[in-house]
Amino acid sequence: MQLTQIKQITGTLVLKTGLHIGGGDTEMHIGGLDNQVVKNPLDGMPYIPGSSLKGKIRSLLEWKLGQVLASEGKPFSFKQITPEEIDAPAGDLLRLFGGAPDKDTDEKVKKIGPTRLAFWDCSLNKTWKEAVLDTRHLLATEAKSENTINRISGTADNPRFTERVIAGAQFDFRLTLKVHDGEDLLPLILQGLKLLELDSLGGSGSRGYGKVGFENLEVDSLNIQSEFDSLQPFAQAM
Repeated sequence: MQLTQIKQITGTLVLKTGLHIGGGDTEMHIGGLDNQVVKNPLDGMPYIPGSSLKGKIRSLLEWKLGQVLASEGKPFSFKQITPEEIDAPAGDLLRLFGGAPDKDTDEKVKKIGPTRLAFWDCSLNKTWKEAVLDTRHLLATEAKSENTINRISGTADNPRFTERVIAGAQFDFRLTLKVHDGEDLLPLILQGLKLLELDSLGGSGSRGYGKVGFENLEVDSLNIQSEFDSLQPFAQAM
């Protein structure tokens, strides 16, 4: 097994609706927000953690490939993959995202090899920030109020305020793909990105949060946006 190339997958991640990825702030403030978003401590601007992207895209691909039950809801790993699946899409899933190896899976690990895909944190796009936030004197986040409605009385119970990155915000998106022996794992990556567009990122997706889109996608400066836009992940299942 030989490393033959490292590809850069870049683009712009655009928020179609407000996004909430929690920042884990344990400090309570009187009159403050209940759930704050993760922010860069150096400039106070929100960003999208690479770990959030990796976890969601991996989960969606596991559902798409029918591997969720095999791992009992945990991330699909070397323990669950069968020898027959190593050269199938399930094996490519582990090639991209890695697994949880142990001494009982050494042979599988040798055949599949190291993790190929690296996700990077997505910073707020500088050009968008200057053109929208700085020019219009806007904030990058908003406070979204929510209530639980009593079904009998019709009154609002338990009001709470969630911080969201505003719709329209743009982030710099980048992945790094290590290629071994000329393999082609790009189609599975693009399928994962398309599944994310069809679903949601972050919390409260069932309430309209986290709708995202990818624009200006390139692989090593070669534009692949039209190819990506034409993808239909479930076309064969229809």
